[in-house]
Order: sequence, then C-alpha cells, then structure tokens
Amino acid sequence: MRPKGSAEKLEARRRLAAKMLAKGQGIREVARSIGAAPSSVKRWKDALETGGKKALNAKPHTGRPSRLSAKQRQDLLCILQRGPRAANVRADQWTCRHVGTVIRRSFGVKYHPDHVSRILRALGWNYKGKNSLPSQRKTEKPHPQWSSLRRRHR
Repeated sequence: MRPKGSAEKLEARRRLAAKMLAKGQGIREVARSIGAAPSSVKRWKDALETGGKKALNAKPHTGRPSRLSAKQRQDLLCILQRGPRAANVRADQWTCRHVGTVIRRSFGVKYHPDHVSRILRALGWNYKGKNSLPSQRKTEKPHPQWSSLRRRHR
C-alpha cells in the first residue's frame, strides 16, 4: 500500500534515506528512523546504485488518457452553453445521460452517464441536486440536473 503524503514528501523521504545510507547507516536502522519498511529502503538503495539520484525522483501517475481532446472539450463546452434544445435534446436542462448522448453524436466517443459528471466538473459546471430546486417548484418531481448557466469560480 502506498504511504500517506504527497509525491514531494515521499521523494524527500527517499532522499533522506539515501543520505543516511551514504553516511554508513544500515538498512534496518534507516528504515526504523524514517518509518519505512526495510524492503523499501533496500529497493531505494539498489535504485540509487544503478540509476543515481534521479532514480529516487517522484514518478508521475498520469492515469488513462482522456478520450476527448482539449479541443473537443472546448467544443463540448460551447454546445452545452447553447442549451439542450440547440443540441436537439428534448429537455429543458442537461442531465448526464443527455450530455453523454451529445458527446457520442458529436465526437463518436461513448461515455457511461456516471463518468460524464467527471467531464462536467472538469469543465467547471455545477451539479444541481434534488435539494437545490426553488421552493415553488418543489411540487414537481425532483430530477438531478446540471446547471446550464452557472459556472464554478476558481
């Protein structure tokens, strides 16, 4: 399991272990003093011997690349700002299912509705849940929707 801390803090811990090893301290002693497993310290020591100090650098974890390019995301934002009716969607407000349909029609990329919400949040859109409907509309059946007007301020 990955220890807690940012990539920079963990890199600093590996560098501290390297300094301690360079001073002649043993693997178990270094592991005990920095709070790591001896097997990790041994792995860092081996990496240091084979790859030098660069081997202790934090490695980026980028994850799976997006199926929509940056240009496509901007085009999607323009489509969303025009509203569902302009995109030939029979609705008054956007839902994840509707946005997923627009993405599939416009860009040929299929997303599950649950994952469309991640794209919308990345574009700065806010979720309007059941409790955010105005009081005069509480008599209508609440349906979770995405705001087509409000954008989150960063």
